[in-house]
Amino acid sequence: MSAASFRALHDRLRGQVPWGVGDRRGALNHITPERLAAAAGEVQLGRTVTLAGPLTSSAPDNPEPATRHMKRLPGEPSDVPGLSFAADQLVMNVHGDADSHIDALCHVSYDGALYNGVRPGVVTSQGAGELSIDDVRNGIVGRGVLLDIPRLRGVRWLEPGDHVTAAELAAAEAAQQVHLGPGDVLFVRVGHRRRRHELGPWDVAKSRAGLHPEAMTYLAERQVAALGSDSNSDTAPSIVEGVAFPVHVLAIQATGLHLLDYLQFEDLLAACEAAGRWSFLCVVAPLRLPGGTGSPVNPIAIL
Repeated sequence: MSAASFRALHDRLRGQVPWGVGDRRGALNHITPERLAAAAGEVQLGRTVTLAGPLTSSAPDNPEPATRHMKRLPGEPSDVPGLSFAADQLVMNVHGDADSHIDALCHVSYDGALYNGVRPGVVTSQGAGELSIDDVRNGIVGRGVLLDIPRLRGVRWLEPGDHVTAAELAAAEAAQQVHLGPGDVLFVRVGHRRRRHELGPWDVAKSRAGLHPEAMTYLAERQVAALGSDSNSDTAPSIVEGVAFPVHVLAIQATGLHLLDYLQFEDLLAACEAAGRWSFLCVVAPLRLPGGTGSPVNPIAIL
């Protein structure tokens, strides 16, 4: 895709955003109280499933792994009368290429602006003064839909560098007999986690499967509220001239769509296959991080 074609796509999608210059919620506005209440009807089995992967250690796709160390052991002497505590501490690079996280709308600047024209200067060394992950402090709750592209293609996973088109998203809907509607949280499986588990980690910064930029028109037409992937939604290497993360730009900066990166869908895949349906109630609860550009996240599907 040429730089000119990408800019035309970006401007077209940006021009369709209807919420005005003061908006800070982006596509989450599609989750109305009525749609949220209707999503509760997706719960039929009373089963919960995590969509997050466990924290990973140092690997080619994770050169800056999260570190956890024990600060206190319960067998150690304690200055608290009558008991001892176990305590640990976690340090994490939120926007890495291995651990599950959600991106805030301040995460991407393109052409000198954040989402909705907010100036990048609102993000300082102290954090984000606007569009931080704390804007999602009440959570993302709605109808989730899983579209399984390897299932559609009859393969175990998409190979790094491959991309998912809008036509494939539509075909997956038809094959799985599920309809993606306004306010839904879309999860697109490319098989990244399964490939990593079976073949081992690789440098995903250089090569990974994701969505074709044109697929974002499909999400905009369907009024999707948020997008998650077991990769990070962007193909590498990028097919767009001069833009390394085109889907991040179109999703976060142009349309205000929160992205959930490096989730795992293998547990959910089995649950959906057993239930014979691909929609569910979804609960996404970021940490309360005022000023944060994102957050570790453990989305829960409730079937």
